[in-house]
Amino acid sequence: MNKPLASIGLDADNFWSYKRTHGDADWVERPSYLPVLTERMITSFSKHQIKPSVFVVGADAAAADGPDFVQALTEYGCEIGSHSYEHEPWLHLYSPQELRDELKRTEDALQAAGAPKPRGFRAPGFAMSPDLMRALVELDYDYDCSVLATWIGPVARQYYLRTNKTLTKSEREDRKALFGSLWDAGLPNKPFTWKAPCCEVDGRTLPAVQLTEVPVTVFPMARVPIHASYVIYLSGYSVPVAKAYIKAALAFCKATGTQPSLLLHPLDLLDGSDAPGLEFFPGMNMPLGKKQEMLDFILEAFAKQYRLVNLAEHAESIKGIPVRERGIDVLARGREVNPAQPKN
Repeated sequence: MNKPLASIGLDADNFWSYKRTHGDADWVERPSYLPVLTERMITSFSKHQIKPSVFVVGADAAAADGPDFVQALTEYGCEIGSHSYEHEPWLHLYSPQELRDELKRTEDALQAAGAPKPRGFRAPGFAMSPDLMRALVELDYDYDCSVLATWIGPVARQYYLRTNKTLTKSEREDRKALFGSLWDAGLPNKPFTWKAPCCEVDGRTLPAVQLTEVPVTVFPMARVPIHASYVIYLSGYSVPVAKAYIKAALAFCKATGTQPSLLLHPLDLLDGSDAPGLEFFPGMNMPLGKKQEMLDFILEAFAKQYRLVNLAEHAESIKGIPVRERGIDVLARGREVNPAQPKN
C-alpha cells in the first residue's frame, strides 16, 4: 500500500537572525552557528533517511561559512529554497520593487554559493502578503510555503516582545504583525492554489496570478501548531503529553485528509551552549539529548504514516487542485500591506 505524502522543510535561521528579530543590538556582528548546524542536520537527516527542503537566508549564503553550508546540503540531496536575504519578518511592509529586489538578491547569493535557482520560498515570520505573492510569480517560483493557519501568532508575538524591554517604538512598529494575526486561522490548512485577482496599482493594471501554496500544517480544527519546536517545548513539561499530542495531530490529519508539511528549525538541533543568548527562545534550556530524542520521535511518527518528501515534490503533487478564489483578503487582514512609502 502506497503511503500518502508529507513534506519536511527546515528554515535555516542563523544565530544573528534570531537576535535581529528579538531586537538584540549585537545581531549586527552576524554571529553564526552554521558549521555546527551543518553536521547536526546531516546526521539527523541521514539517521531518518530524509532529504528535506532547507530554506536558506541570502546573507548567510554570502557569508564566509555560507558556501560550505549550502554545498554540504546540496551534495546531501536537500532542496535549497529561499528564505529572503536579510530575514526581516516584516516583508509585508516592503514595496513591490523592494520585494523583487530582495528575492533576486537572495537567488544570486544562493546560486553563487553553489545551489540551483530556488523554486520555493518561505517568508521569515510568515510575513506573506499579496505583493509578495505577485513578486514570486513574476520571478518564476513554483511554490510558496509561508502560511501558518493558526490563531496563536499574536500570543507568540507578545511573548517575544516581552522578553526584550529595550525595543524602540520604531522597532515595535516593525514587529506589530510578527507571526501573523488571529485572522490567519481562517486560511487553509491543506495545500491549495492562491488566486490574486486583476487589480489597479499606481495607475497600472496588474494581471491575475496563481501560486501553489503548501502551508505549514497545524492541528486540524484546533488550529494550534504542531511544528517540531512547539512539540519539543511541550516535552519540556511532559514527554508523554508531547508524544500523545503529535500522535493525535497525525490522527486528525488522516481523518481530515490533510497531507501534512512539517516545519523544523535550527534550534531543534541546538542547545544553549551552541547559541548563548537565545535563552529566551522556548526549549533552549533543554539538554540537547532530550531535544534530539523528541525530534527523533516526531520524525518516526511521521514516517510511519507518510512518505516523507521535500516541499518541491509535495507542491508538484498538488498541481491542478481547485483554485482558492478567497483567502487573499484574509492574508492581508492584521497586516499593513502596500504602504505608501517604501520600507527601506
